[in-house]
Amino acid sequence: MATTLEIIKGISQVISNSYDGALDDKGEPIKIGLKREEGNPLIDSRVMDGFGVKFMGNKLCITYQAEIQLKDIHGNGANAFETEIDQMITDIASFIKKEYKKVTGTALTLTPEKEVNILAQSTSRIRHFITANKMFSIGGVDSEEILQPSTERLDANFKKFLEMGGTGRAPNDKRKD
Repeated sequence: MATTLEIIKGISQVISNSYDGALDDKGEPIKIGLKREEGNPLIDSRVMDGFGVKFMGNKLCITYQAEIQLKDIHGNGANAFETEIDQMITDIASFIKKEYKKVTGTALTLTPEKEVNILAQSTSRIRHFITANKMFSIGGVDSEEILQPSTERLDANFKKFLEMGGTGRAPNDKRKD
């Protein structure tokens, strides 16, 4: 059983190995399932999309960002667009689990918590920038371990500084009251 820190380090290593243009051990491009991986980068227009993760206690928040055209949002209906973005985040989660297994040798469990949240912002009449996130519960991470209060104490010099307070004026302050 891996500790919380080992799980977080393993996920962080997976994310650091998944930048745009990353190669695997055989020299092949890493396929995550993003739209930027489709087509020929020399001929086709460049698709801007990517992802990131945030740790929130025993939860993992996967964030997906993309620049898309307005017709992609309204083309097949709102539900089709939401389903497509949800599937993209699910593909990213499965990539993280697969790569985590390669990096650490143990399996990672990511359980979806809520539905996907999508924010679409207009950058022009044609293009929109979307940000979508979805929360996953990380298996093997104990929330009680993370939520324990800190037992660290203040440094003596910092305590002395706080005790001095700001009740008086500085000796070089010549202002009239």
